[in-house]
Amino acid sequence: MSAREQLNTIEIVWELINGTTGHLGRTDFTPQKTEISPAPDPSCFEAATPESQGISSEYLAAMLRELADSIQTDMHHLMILRHGKKICECNFSPYRSGIWHATYSLCKSITGMAIGFLEAEGKVSLDEDIHSIFDGRMKLLQKIFRPTITVEDLLTMQSGVDFNEMGAVSGNDWVGGFLEAPVRGTPGTEFEYNSMNSYMLSAIVTERTGMSMMEYLKSRLWEPLNIRRIFWETCPAGITKGGWGLFLCPEDAAKLGQLYLQDGIWQGQRILPEGWVERSTTVHSNPQERMGRYGYGYQIWMDERPGSYAFNGMLGQNVLVLPDLEMVLVTNAGSNELFVNCELLRILRKYFGKEFQAADSLPENPEKRRKLEVLERQLEGIRHDRLPIRRGGWKNHSPGRRNGTSEAGRQELISGRMYRMEDRHVGLFPLAMQVFHNNFSNGIEKMGFQWENGKLFLLLKEGEDRHKIELGKDRAAVSVVEVNGEKYLVGAVGEFASNEDGVCVLKIGIAFLEEAMRRTLRIYFHRDRIEVRWKESPGRALIMEGLESIMSEMAGKFLNLLKENGGEDMIRILIERTIEPTVYGVLEESEETETEEKEE
Repeated sequence: MSAREQLNTIEIVWELINGTTGHLGRTDFTPQKTEISPAPDPSCFEAATPESQGISSEYLAAMLRELADSIQTDMHHLMILRHGKKICECNFSPYRSGIWHATYSLCKSITGMAIGFLEAEGKVSLDEDIHSIFDGRMKLLQKIFRPTITVEDLLTMQSGVDFNEMGAVSGNDWVGGFLEAPVRGTPGTEFEYNSMNSYMLSAIVTERTGMSMMEYLKSRLWEPLNIRRIFWETCPAGITKGGWGLFLCPEDAAKLGQLYLQDGIWQGQRILPEGWVERSTTVHSNPQERMGRYGYGYQIWMDERPGSYAFNGMLGQNVLVLPDLEMVLVTNAGSNELFVNCELLRILRKYFGKEFQAADSLPENPEKRRKLEVLERQLEGIRHDRLPIRRGGWKNHSPGRRNGTSEAGRQELISGRMYRMEDRHVGLFPLAMQVFHNNFSNGIEKMGFQWENGKLFLLLKEGEDRHKIELGKDRAAVSVVEVNGEKYLVGAVGEFASNEDGVCVLKIGIAFLEEAMRRTLRIYFHRDRIEVRWKESPGRALIMEGLESIMSEMAGKFLNLLKENGGEDMIRILIERTIEPTVYGVLEESEETETEEKEE
C-alpha cells in the first residue's frame, strides 16, 4: 500500500477511536442501491421429494435442526438441488423467500467466469502481465522495476500486491493504488487473500471491452440463465467491484452452481467456455490452513469431498457443488465466521462430506416428508427474532401483564416522545455495512417512538434521513429504510422488559434482510433521559479480526505502538464506542407542551 493509503488507514483508525462519523470515507459517494429486491419470478427448478432423489427427508430434517441450533451459524436461507431438482428450501425467520441477498466474496467466482469469457474471446491471456494491460497508467520507473504480475496471479490470489481492501475506503483511484502499491515476495508463489485482486480482474474486463463487468456479463451469463433480479455495486470510477457488492437471489445462485455442475451447459446450450469449469476448479494455489484446507482454483475454493468446490462469501454465503452426487447447496447466513473453515460448512460436510453415499432413489415416506415440511414452516415462522435477556433479574412483559409496567403505561411512557442524542457517532447501519457500501452515517441525532393503530414505531433522525421502523411483537415487522439515498429492507421486533432495578427497557432487534448483519438495541428509560446500548452482529470479535486482516503493516505497527504506550484504553474505546457503543438522549419538549408554556 502506498504511503498515502497507509496515512489514510491510520486516519480512519484514529477517527474510529474518536467516534467520528460521516467523514470516514475517503471515496466519493453516490447512492447506488436505490431499489429493494424486485418481486420474484416463478422457480425454474422443478420441486421433488427428497426420497425421489435418493435422500431421506429425515436426514435433511436432522441437518436443518443442527444448522438452526448452531450458536455460530445464523442461517438465513438454504436451498438444495439434486439431479437439477429442488428437494429442500428453507427460509429462517425473519428472512423471507424471494429477495436478493448480499453475496460478499461469493461473487468472486462470477468474476472468474468473466475472465473465462474474456480469454475465450481472445481479449486477454492468463499469462499476460497486468502492467501491459494498463500500460497507459504506468510511469517509466514502474515499468522498469515493477515485477511481472499475471492475470492468473490475480485469479489465484498470488499477486503479492500490498493494496488490500482498506484501499477501497481510502481513495477514489483503486486501479492506480493497486498498480503503485509495493509487492511482497515473488508474484505467483504465495497465496494471500485480497479482494482487490478480484477488483482488478473486473477492471481488466472494462479496460479490454469498454464495458463494466456487469454489462459485459449481461448477454453472456445473466440473460441465458434468466437472472434478472441482480444488483452489483461499482467503485467511484464506475468499475464493477468484482470482489464484493453483488446482491443475488438464492435461486439464481443455485443456477450458477447447476451451470458449473453441468460443465458450463444450460438447457442444452453451452454458456461457459469449454474446459473452463475444469480449469477453474483445479487447485492452483494453497491457502493457509486457517482459511481453507483443500486448495484454491480460479476464484473458487476446493472442498472436502473429492471433486467438490464452493463459491464462498464471508459470514455464510455459499454455493457448494458436489459433482459426484449431482448436488448443489446454496446458503445465506450471518454467521460469526469468515472463510470456508467455518461451522456452517462443517455441518454441511458432516451430512454431505466424503463419507456420504446417496441412492438414486428411496421409497417414499409421507410421514417423514410431512415432518420435514412442518420443520421448514416452523423455522420460517419461529420466534428467532425475539431477544431474550439470559441474565437473572430480568422480566419480559407481554401485553396485559400487571406485574410491571402495563401496556397502557408503556404507551404513556414513550408514545410521542422524542429524545435528542447527546453523542451522535452511532448510525442505523452496522459498521460493516457502512464500510462495504461506502455509505457512512452522519450519526443519529434524535430517537423517538410512536403508536399507531396498536403498532409501535421507532423513529430516527439521521442526517437528512427520517426512519420510521415498525416493531413487531411476536415476529419481525418489515419496513424499508433509506440511508443517504440507498434503500434497504429491515425486519424489526420490539419487546418490553425490566431490569433488576425495575427500570423499563425496550429491547429492539433489527435484521437487514438483504444483508448478513443485524443490530440490537437496549433502550433504558430513566425519567427524561434514555440510555441506548447498541450491538451489531456479527460481533466485535469477528469485526476486529476482519480489521486486522485488512490493515497494512504500517497500520498494524500503529496499533502496536498504541498498546506499547499505554494505549490499551484506546483500543477498548474503539471496540466499545464503534462496535458496542452506549449513548444517551435527553427528552425534548413536545410542541404541545411548548405551546402551553407560552400561553401560561
